[in-house]
Amino acid sequence: MTTPAAIYLQDAHPIREGMEFAKYAESKGFAAVWQADSRLVRDAVVPMAAFAAVTDRITIGSGVVDCWTRNPARLASTFSTLDDLAPGRVVLGLGAWWDPLAAKVGIRRDRPLRVMREVVTAVRALLHNETVTFDGEYVHLDGVELDYVYQERRPKDVPIYIGATGLKMMELTGEIADGVVLNYLVSPEYNQQAIEALQTGLDRAGRKNLIHRNTAARQKSRLAKAVAKMGKK
Repeated sequence: MTTPAAIYLQDAHPIREGMEFAKYAESKGFAAVWQADSRLVRDAVVPMAAFAAVTDRITIGSGVVDCWTRNPARLASTFSTLDDLAPGRVVLGLGAWWDPLAAKVGIRRDRPLRVMREVVTAVRALLHNETVTFDGEYVHLDGVELDYVYQERRPKDVPIYIGATGLKMMELTGEIADGVVLNYLVSPEYNQQAIEALQTGLDRAGRKNLIHRNTAARQKSRLAKAVAKMGKK
């Protein structure tokens, strides 16, 4: 059995060079290419679109965009657009960001578990072509939908992964997300705790295993990554 692998890009290389990396990775059977977006250096969306434009099979994920600075409706429309470019190949990796950077730009990361739950719920519903009314503590939507004008109206198969660090966020990930983006350069002990917390969340939600429900059959050779394990409702 082959273990899937992926590449993870930040801003060390020009985007055009990253495009060549993505093409090469695809040609060598890599499962995915992930683009970082945790610092105020390089937005993930533009490189993701560039990678999608020059590849045909490889999965392309954000690793990770934050849940605070993009309105959930705009977040959904952005990743719906990426899916238009690369149908079935895009993963929305979503994180709770970090301080002091968030505080420096005026973001108060109050109740990140609540905010993450609300954002994931709203974005998923919008991507599933639903009309969404949501009055949460953070997310407020009134009859919002992705109001396509000319293109086909269809649910978008965009898995939502959570970039979790703390074990409570890990449990939430097991409960509501399609996968997790794990930290790198951490101890085996931490990874074991993370897996146990994911299982706690899966059990709480009555979910059975770690295979994404929609893309597993089509992409099981692509959609597992060294930093991501996938969830099934």
